[in-house]
Amino acid sequence: MASISSADPITARDWLARLVAFDTTSRNSNLVLIEAVEAWLQGLGVRSTRVPGAAGAKANLLFSIGPDVAGGVVLSGHTDVVPIDGQAWSSDPWTLTERDGRLHGRGSADMKGFIATGLSRVPAMLAADLKRPVHFALSYDEEVGLLGAPSLIETLLADVPRPALVVVGEPTGMRIVERHKGIMGLRTTVLGHEAHSSQTHLGVSANMVATRLMARIVDIAERLAAAPDPASGFEPPHATVTIGTVHGGTAPNILARECSFIWDIRSASPVETRAVFDEVDALVRELDAEIRARFADCGIATEILSDVPPLTGVGNGPAVELVSRLTGTPVREVASYVSEAGLFERAGLPTVICGPGWIAQAHQPDEYIAVDQLAAGEAFMDRLVEALSA
Repeated sequence: MASISSADPITARDWLARLVAFDTTSRNSNLVLIEAVEAWLQGLGVRSTRVPGAAGAKANLLFSIGPDVAGGVVLSGHTDVVPIDGQAWSSDPWTLTERDGRLHGRGSADMKGFIATGLSRVPAMLAADLKRPVHFALSYDEEVGLLGAPSLIETLLADVPRPALVVVGEPTGMRIVERHKGIMGLRTTVLGHEAHSSQTHLGVSANMVATRLMARIVDIAERLAAAPDPASGFEPPHATVTIGTVHGGTAPNILARECSFIWDIRSASPVETRAVFDEVDALVRELDAEIRARFADCGIATEILSDVPPLTGVGNGPAVELVSRLTGTPVREVASYVSEAGLFERAGLPTVICGPGWIAQAHQPDEYIAVDQLAAGEAFMDRLVEALSA
């Protein structure tokens, strides 16, 4: 793909086409996108800060437009996208394609559309007499556990005067989402002792032990579903516990040496999340002691893969007020998905979610953002420039 020149057209659609063309599936590096944006910014005379991941193959990008003062607005977006594997696309996922007023391409809605609208307004921000700055915070690996955001937020708070608020541009149809659930992602691994399956007294099947744990998780999930809180506004109106993947065993006639499963807890309450974890962990410890007493090489361990706080809405008034004014809608919604907004809020920054496109199109084959939604995102950016110039 050709490099992005500061002299190139800078409409949101142009930017979206360029961003979609970068295959930044989470399993890949995102550096080609980061480097292209860095080079473009350099041509405009804008300094940026790269915040690399531990392995060096990925990076966050932070840059600011406007005066070096407190009270700015952070525009947050993740650069990674989910895989296209096994999906039936009607056009090339990495080429932005318009059909019936919809711009199709992987990441068009989630969430390169928001990033494109922001980047398209950088020249206007530079030309404006901003009284407060705009800070762009572009992250990596949001889709696989929000792995990049913590170091990005740490750098943001250390390097720039404290911002007034954060807008996380997940696709909401330009509506305000003020609360979302948190997530704890876990991997539980059971190590058994191999033996012939006819000689169960000579071994421990990791699969059999793991199913006892998974049965408890299913029981908890059903119990939570039986006690919904309709007033919460969430759909579903209760915490959820699900098992995503299970891997175990080598052959039908061998007691399984190893079985691991990945599961998650999604709740608006960290206390509830911890209570579910503790209940499962109590059974883990009980079964661990039981199988270790039979064979010393047996055992059970649970690894916390991610622990992302919910977006509670507490203290987020400044963000809600500004975004309500810029979008012209007082509607406040909640979401069951997880985003980086909870991390920004936990860092003490008033935060809301608002961006073009709809979450229903995210992660789908033929993912798209409607042309009028992209235009709505551009209008939001124009109003933001006006507000920060007043």
